[in-house]
Amino acid sequence: MSAFPRLLPLAALLLAGTLLSPPVAAQQSAPAPAPSVAPAPDPALAFIASRDPWLYENSDVPIDRSWTFGTLTNGLRYAVKRNGVPPDQVSIRIRVDAGSLHEEDSERGFAHLIEHLTFRGSTFVPDGEAKRIWQRFGASFGSDSNAQTTPTGTTYKLDLPNANPQVLDESMKILSGMMQAPRFTDQAVAAEKQIVMAELREGSGPAMTFADRRREHFFQGQRLAARAPIGTVPALQAASAPALRAFHDRWYRPENIVISIAGDVDPAALEAQIARHFGPWRETAPVTPAPPFGDPDPAGKVAAVQVEPTIPQTVELAYLRPWRLKADTIVYNEGLLTDLLATQIVNRRLEAKARKGGSFLQAQVGQDDISRSADLTIVSIIPASGTSWSDALRDVRAVIADATTTPPSPADIEREANELGNAFKINADSAPFDAASDEADNIVEAVDIRETVASPQVALDVWTALRPKLAPDSLLAATRRLFAADAVRVWVSTPQAIADSEAALAAAATGPVAPDTASRLAQGTLGFDALPNLGKAGSVASALPLPNFPIEQIELSNGVRALLYSNKAEAETIMVHVRFGRGYQAFVPGRDRFAWSGKLALTESGVGNLGQEELDQLSNGRRIGMGFDIDDDAFEYSAKTRPADLAGQLQLFAAKLAKPRWAEPPVARARAFAKVGYPTYEMSAEAVLQRELEYRLHGGDPRWKIPAPADVEALTPKAFEATWAPQLAAGPVEVLLFGDFD
Repeated sequence: MSAFPRLLPLAALLLAGTLLSPPVAAQQSAPAPAPSVAPAPDPALAFIASRDPWLYENSDVPIDRSWTFGTLTNGLRYAVKRNGVPPDQVSIRIRVDAGSLHEEDSERGFAHLIEHLTFRGSTFVPDGEAKRIWQRFGASFGSDSNAQTTPTGTTYKLDLPNANPQVLDESMKILSGMMQAPRFTDQAVAAEKQIVMAELREGSGPAMTFADRRREHFFQGQRLAARAPIGTVPALQAASAPALRAFHDRWYRPENIVISIAGDVDPAALEAQIARHFGPWRETAPVTPAPPFGDPDPAGKVAAVQVEPTIPQTVELAYLRPWRLKADTIVYNEGLLTDLLATQIVNRRLEAKARKGGSFLQAQVGQDDISRSADLTIVSIIPASGTSWSDALRDVRAVIADATTTPPSPADIEREANELGNAFKINADSAPFDAASDEADNIVEAVDIRETVASPQVALDVWTALRPKLAPDSLLAATRRLFAADAVRVWVSTPQAIADSEAALAAAATGPVAPDTASRLAQGTLGFDALPNLGKAGSVASALPLPNFPIEQIELSNGVRALLYSNKAEAETIMVHVRFGRGYQAFVPGRDRFAWSGKLALTESGVGNLGQEELDQLSNGRRIGMGFDIDDDAFEYSAKTRPADLAGQLQLFAAKLAKPRWAEPPVARARAFAKVGYPTYEMSAEAVLQRELEYRLHGGDPRWKIPAPADVEALTPKAFEATWAPQLAAGPVEVLLFGDFD
């Protein structure tokens, strides 16, 4: 239950209508009612062995009763539910417990290749016909029908936009054939091998090399080290129909299959479809147990360095522990939430230190269970330009050392708890509007990580019960757990070779470091009264309904216009857009060179005398945001807020336009990010296209140019203010509100 996926509450009960007898003539008795005849049971339902909620085995997490769970007599498991978001659509997910970790050395790439072959044809449809059938049903291959192979499994996805009974029945028949009896002809295998080999060639380059070498280093001695889903050239070239059939028959078995369906259909009908088409499936060969994935090797090599000119200098420090299957209980999830809170405290300190300038541009801690191979805490660091990786690593480790030595303050806990609690409340409020496709995904993802799912309300309840238990000592223990390890690995990607780098890197990653007590944050929160005073409020000069739309158009006494669309499409949610100025049209080619800098530094520059740290205190526990974008005809600030915070959100945007803050650190950081990231546009043909396309399509107009390092270096704090101060002061201003407000 660790991710607390957002699931819907129970579906509404169906009410049966009342049959009335015909009117009775005077002096006559009503005829005796005909004996009721129960409809014949669907013979397919005999294939259902159990309706036990198998996902919650060994768990005390409250079962989400909006789902109907079941197991067929052949061992296949399923979960179905009614969800009408969007109407008439059904989302089907079929997960096979077979990924690249299940491959032998000679089979590397087979799981992914079989995914390709499965979509071609099966016992029920000729080669290539399945895609055409679904296209006739309104599904688009790639967006509505696709598949994904990971180290631990393969998931087939189908979203049917017009799922009437005939469409659903035909689709389930095709899918059952794909799982049980795909066509592995020599012709089909040869064709799909070429496609997969082309994918491998297109993906080859610095990014793939980086990912492969990094995975080999972190998981050395484990199957995951040499099991990328794309496979290897020798294994793919040698793949044959009989070899692929053998892999398929070994792993594509009913007991390895989970089907998850959510959509605008009666769950009983979905159950019947699963039973009808998948119930007869039988396998007589003995079950093959999954191979052991292995544990992190404590004796493995600590440090590794990759030299790659097109990848920014990056440092990754990993703390690895063995992955073990755990009972997904409330207590277990309370531990995960405590760990998450501890991670947020460390990350906030690292971000605050990066904002001030220093040895690293960015550093972040994350914890995850990786492919049922390792429980991993990873620290990702981007050193500042001109700073050595060793300085950046030392300074980040110093922040971590303080967090693992001294308990956080109650104010630290309160700040992060407010943020986390706010997120759970948002999820609970928006649960009725979650899409069926997301909910179907949640089930198969839970199966993959061997955990349960919880409704957003249950997640909120668990958090609410945990909140009073959070204390400095428990957070200190959680922080220490995050950085305890059976094996430590450190990885550096660098544009230039470093002498004696591996030995120095290992020492820097594991040697003693003094705690950075200065990384602790200032305490307290701010109210909206901390924002600049904008003077006397204006008034509404006019208010008119927009013809043919349920939208009100108003104009304020200072000329600001607004469009207000009040609706309950998503409870407790309001989209706010503030459009101003003229966007790219406001910049003169050849004169205004720094349009690119707005997205990198404008929001972090602050408001009035408040920097980003103070704005974080202002937003703590509230649903407040500040996104920025540039259109051809306007600049735009945007946020998603809630009714209780709407006034504050509008006040923040107004203050940002009227009283912007200009400071050097955000500009220096933006400049550094732009310079560090520029070499990545040489990593592949696709990256070059990303860099050049908009610029070329606009006739070489510099407003759409990705800035080269020389262009970036010319950005000074004074030039930044000269570029953006006039734009923030420019009209017209239009406010757009859409959502749950009065």
